[in-house]
Amino acid sequence: MDRADGTDLTGPAALARVAAIGGFFALRTGTPTAGQVPLARVYEGDTAPLTARVDKVTARLRAPERRIGASVAQLGLAARLWSIALGCAVLADAVPDLDPRRLHWDPERTSPDDLLLTGPRALPGTAEAVREVVQYGHLVPLAEALRRDGRISPRLLWGNAGSALAGAVRELTVWAEGNGRPEAAARAGTLAAELFAHPDLRATGGPVAGSFRRRSCCLHYRCPSGGLCGDCVFDRPPRRSSAPAVSG
Repeated sequence: MDRADGTDLTGPAALARVAAIGGFFALRTGTPTAGQVPLARVYEGDTAPLTARVDKVTARLRAPERRIGASVAQLGLAARLWSIALGCAVLADAVPDLDPRRLHWDPERTSPDDLLLTGPRALPGTAEAVREVVQYGHLVPLAEALRRDGRISPRLLWGNAGSALAGAVRELTVWAEGNGRPEAAARAGTLAAELFAHPDLRATGGPVAGSFRRRSCCLHYRCPSGGLCGDCVFDRPPRRSSAPAVSG
């Protein structure tokens, strides 16, 4: 989708403006290289790249349970997707079509080099487009792929999705206020309110003392160097049980 004056709303210039917010908002375009796979392949059943990513995160965190690595990996990818879509919607009034068949992912790399989009095209900069592109296009099939890869709670994954959305809005708002763009901050808030109205996201958290507070935990506190996230449901880390974990 181009503006009536012919301006490409998701071309290199527009994407560069959005990327200036921070690494999570960056999206590369061009030709995929070795190691990059279309996310559609993962969603359709080839979980090997996802397994590799979860194992890598689990090892890096020295997590005592693999599902912690899965949670943190999903949280990071959700934050990337929300940030790109929201940043473009706010600053370019368009949303890049992040079709999983054309959005390539490198499980060995992190932002801003983990995602690459081939043949970008623009959708209207609405909450409906953001939801279609991110929530339905990626977060739902990603959650299904993660559950095929290992045991993990759907409630935890939706909580991560809500936390990632709130974090993207927070970063975008801070940038907008710091750059004299109050209208961009207002637009981010409006889009967030519409997105959080969906039943799957509405139950993930809400405002507490002016900040988002989630109603679930990503489990990061269980890692040796882990602590509570800023929006964690807990006020202090729960006491860890010395009893062996029960499967099922």
